[in-house]
Amino acid sequence: MLSKRMKAIADMVPVCECVADIGCDHGFIDIKLMQDGKAGHAVAMDINEGPLLRAKEHIRQYGLEDRIEVRLSDGAKELKDNEADTAIIAGMGGRLITRIIRDDVDKFRAMKSIILSPHTETENVRSFLCEKGFHTEDEDMVFEDDKYYTIIRCRFAGGDIQKPDEAGILFGPVLIGKKHPVLKGFLENELIKLDEIEMRMREGGSEALERKLPEIDRKRKMIRNILDEY
Repeated sequence: MLSKRMKAIADMVPVCECVADIGCDHGFIDIKLMQDGKAGHAVAMDINEGPLLRAKEHIRQYGLEDRIEVRLSDGAKELKDNEADTAIIAGMGGRLITRIIRDDVDKFRAMKSIILSPHTETENVRSFLCEKGFHTEDEDMVFEDDKYYTIIRCRFAGGDIQKPDEAGILFGPVLIGKKHPVLKGFLENELIKLDEIEMRMREGGSEALERKLPEIDRKRKMIRNILDEY
């Protein structure tokens, strides 16, 4: 029922009273959380009717209508204050994730855990979380269908959050600290991409090469320093 990415997201959710699944798609993560006894109740939310109709059907098939509520909502707008102690925001770009949190930041600050899985701009999500006082507790990464997916669990810590260094923002402070095996593959792939970019620029006689080469070399050195620790 669950893809590798969705299972990793569900595994990241701690035992909680109520989880708000924002952008719930088919509702399978919520069903899995109920089956595993990790949540007492869920609010499955989506901005589109289509996914909600599919989620309703799957919830009905598993006999969980009394534990999973389906709700049409733009982000967390239809979530009541203190209704959920945990939230999942996954399956969308980093810019949209930060917008959802920013629009209802007080709701998210009151939660015990927030699980995020941005498909793009992950580094911007990490920077945003630090700026808003959210501490990253755990991270995971999976490789599925030729794509790398990052999962972040965070919570509001208040006060001054020590922002990770550039490598941590780009690649994940917890993933680096864990020497995560999937991160290793991701970094090796990033080195290949950087080499290809430089080669294309040299072959094309790009005027930007002189300006961009120091940045490419700096990122390459950063990645190699992380890989040297494996």
